Amino acid sequence: MSIQWTFIAGYLYFEIAVVIIMILPIFSPRRWNRFFKSRLFSMFQQHAAVYFYVLLGVLSLFLMDAVREMRKYSHSSDSTHLHLSAEMKGNVKLFRAQRNFYITGFAIFLAFVIRRLVSMIIIQDELMQKADSIIKEAESTVKLAKSTVLANTLQSEENKHMEEIRNQLETTEELLRMEKLRGKELEEEASKWKLKYEEIVAQTGKGDN
Repeated sequence: MSIQWTFIAGYLYFEIAVVIIMILPIFSPRRWNRFFKSRLFSMFQQHAAVYFYVLLGVLSLFLMDAVREMRKYSHSSDSTHLHLSAEMKGNVKLFRAQRNFYITGFAIFLAFVIRRLVSMIIIQDELMQKADSIIKEAESTVKLAKSTVLANTLQSEENKHMEEIRNQLETTEELLRMEKLRGKELEEEASKWKLKYEEIVAQTGKGDN
């Protein structure tokens, strides 16, 4: 395998390892997002789009070269079998062209997969942060509602107690008023009996004289 195809194969193995690490639940999306926002990754992220498209262009050139080699040696294998060694060399070159095609194709495919995984991990972390904030707001709202209901309950109980005291006070005042009226009646009746008693005493004194 030549140097350039060795480099592409190594890059493909690197992509496979990165995809496996990102798929496995080793790190949480929050840790991945922190890594993507770190100073080390930000140096690469500033020109990430340029690097991606340059690498994609290089891989596309190698892919077209592999397709060209495949078409070249596939046509040569269909020709008349002149010599066994020449046919074997053609088949070996065709196999290498096909191998290079698959290596380059999978490298391009995994490049898009990694890019998509990165964006999905960032979106997942943002959604998790929003969900946490919504849950915290909901919990605070529930606590506020509970405190408000408790305060209203205490206020209603206090109002009810004050109403009972007011009713008892009104009842007591009514009883006191009735007792005052009854006391006046008794005073009037007592004064009447006193007058009658004085009249009787006066009449008895006249009779004795």
